Amino acid sequence: MSDAVITVENLSKRYLLGHRSGEQGMYGHTLREVIGREARNFVRTAVDVFRGRQVVQGDEIEEFWALKNVSFEVKPGEVIGIVGRNGAGKSTLLKILSRITEPTDGRVLVRGRVASLLEVGTGFHPELTGRENIFLNGAILGMTQREIRKKFDEIVAFAEVERFLDTPVKRYSSGMYVRLAFAVAAHLEPEILVVDEVLAVGDAEFQRKCLGKMDEFSRTQGRTVLLVSHNVGVITSLCPTAMWLDQGSIRQCGTARAVIGEYLSHRVRNQDSLICLDRLSRSPVQDDRLRLESLTWLCDFPLQHGEPIRARIQFKTRAPVANVSVGIGFSDIEGRRLLTYDSDFQSGLRPSVNRSGIHCVELEIDSLPLAPEIYVLDIGSRSGDSHLLDYIPGAVTLEIVPGPKTPGYAVLNAAAVRLKSNWIWNGLAEHSKLVECQTL
Repeated sequence: MSDAVITVENLSKRYLLGHRSGEQGMYGHTLREVIGREARNFVRTAVDVFRGRQVVQGDEIEEFWALKNVSFEVKPGEVIGIVGRNGAGKSTLLKILSRITEPTDGRVLVRGRVASLLEVGTGFHPELTGRENIFLNGAILGMTQREIRKKFDEIVAFAEVERFLDTPVKRYSSGMYVRLAFAVAAHLEPEILVVDEVLAVGDAEFQRKCLGKMDEFSRTQGRTVLLVSHNVGVITSLCPTAMWLDQGSIRQCGTARAVIGEYLSHRVRNQDSLICLDRLSRSPVQDDRLRLESLTWLCDFPLQHGEPIRARIQFKTRAPVANVSVGIGFSDIEGRRLLTYDSDFQSGLRPSVNRSGIHCVELEIDSLPLAPEIYVLDIGSRSGDSHLLDYIPGAVTLEIVPGPKTPGYAVLNAAAVRLKSNWIWNGLAEHSKLVECQTL
C-alpha cells in the first residue's frame, strides 16, 4: 500500500460552455428580429425544462477540459509548488483536492485533514465575526472546541486582527480576510495545507511571515503543502519540488529549479516587445488614481547585454496625482532583486499629473549591465517616497541575450550585474616587478 497522502489517478474535469450560434449581437438587427429571436429562445427553454433536459443557454455547446488525465502522488511532508499560465488548471486542481469541485473522471484519494486557502473569503461566513469564524473553521476540520481554544491566541496574534475580532468579517478588508484565513488554516493542525495565489493580496511583511510559517509547517511538523503561485521566486525558495501544468495536463514535474527554468524558458520564447499591464494581477493598491497600462521596448528585442535599451511606460490617471515616479526592477528566478531603475533617482524629478487621461514616461539606459539569463521584471509607480500607486510584481519574464561585446565567460556564468569600468594596465616590466614584490 502506498504511503502517499495524496494520490491522483487519471483526473479530468470538463466544463460545458454555451455559445449562441448564428447571432451577431443586438446591434445590426431590427426590433422585430430581436423580439422574435428572444421569443423563440423563451419557448425553446420552456420546452426543454418541461421535458427534463439540461438547459445550457445558446445553441452550441463547447466542451472545455480544465484538467485532462492528470496523475501524481504526494508524500507526507512534501512541499510542492504548482506553476502554469492562467487557465492551465491550477485552481481547478486545488478545488478538487479540497473537495469543493467534483471531478468528471479519474480518482483522487486524500489521507488526512485538508485546510484550503483558495479565494478570498472561502470558508468564512460573512455575517459571523472573526472569532466565530475561527471556531466554525475548526469544526469543519473536525476539531473539538477545546482543541480550537488551545490554538486561539496563536491564531489571533498571527493574524493581527485583535481589534476586529468581534466584527463581522464582511466588513474586513481583503488583506484582513487573508491574514485571518491563513492564520486559521496554518494553526488548526491540518495534515495538508493547500494555498492558492490568494497570498498575493497580503502586504510584503505578512507574505514573508506566511512563507516562514509554511516552511515551519512542513520542515518541523512534517506536514504537506501544495502551493500555487505566479511568483517563481517563492516556489524556488520554499518548494523542493514543482509541477508545471499546461492546458490541463502535467508538462513537467521534478526539482523546483529545473521545472521553473523550463517553464520560464518556454514563456520567453514568444516574448513580445509590447507588454500589456492592465489585466495583470497586482499587489493591493491603496490609491487607484493611477494605473499602469503598458510597457513597450523601443530598442532591439530581445534585450542584449551591454547594449543600450529604451522603453516607454504608459499609464492612466483618473484624478490629479502629485510627485509621481515610475520604476522597473529586474529579479532572478529565485526572486532576488538584482537591479532597479527609478525615474526620480538621478534628477529627483517627480512631476505632478494634474489632469486625468493617458500619459507616458520613457526610460533610456546607455548599457544594460545584466548578464545573459532569464529575469523577472517588476513594474511600479508611487507618489513621493512611499505612497504606492500601482505595483505589478512579476509582470513579465524576460530573457537577456548576449550582445556583440559580451565575453564568452559571461554567457556561461550565472546571472549577475556586470558594470562597465576603466582598467589601466602598467607596462609588462612594471607588472612583473609588482608580482615579484607580492611573492616575497
